[in-house]
Amino acid sequence: MSGKNKIKYNLKNVYYAKLTEEAGAVTYAKPVPIPGAVSLSLDAEGDTSPFYADGVTYYVSVSNNGYSGDLEIALIPDEFRTEILGDVKDTNNVLTENADATVESFALIFQFDGDVKGIRHVLYSCKATRPTIESETKEDTIEPKTETLSLTVSPMADGRVKAKTTDDTPEETYNKWFEKVYEAPVEAA
Repeated sequence: MSGKNKIKYNLKNVYYAKLTEEAGAVTYAKPVPIPGAVSLSLDAEGDTSPFYADGVTYYVSVSNNGYSGDLEIALIPDEFRTEILGDVKDTNNVLTENADATVESFALIFQFDGDVKGIRHVLYSCKATRPTIESETKEDTIEPKTETLSLTVSPMADGRVKAKTTDDTPEETYNKWFEKVYEAPVEAA
């Protein structure tokens, strides 16, 4: 493929990878697919603070506090509910939600199609809230109801928030994107 993307569309290939932090070291579990992606909408979080001197805007600082928004999917997988949201599956294979459960952090990996090549993303540190419970009666046609996870994406201790492939990303990196959470190569000093 040659050329550069001009547009993006079609959310697909959504995965999560549980984040574990011990003694300041972050590791990620193997990515697990979340089938049925419908939409992803994240707003940038942060502030712009102007500093005035000499009668003008002398300096402007901009903070990056990550993102917040929604991931809409057809149906939240049970594995996500137990590994991330803290639901417990008992011996009768019944999921129970507990108010004292700890919600785990995770990386979110996904792709948008492009007119030339898909653009692959990773959000390094996400938290999700429980979805709203809703449905309605069946009428003349069946209208599927989706489930929405409200996400908060926070910067990592080293400042990383997200990474994405570009038109020039090497094929090896691009092709292995969903096998593990992407970590930038360590540059020699």
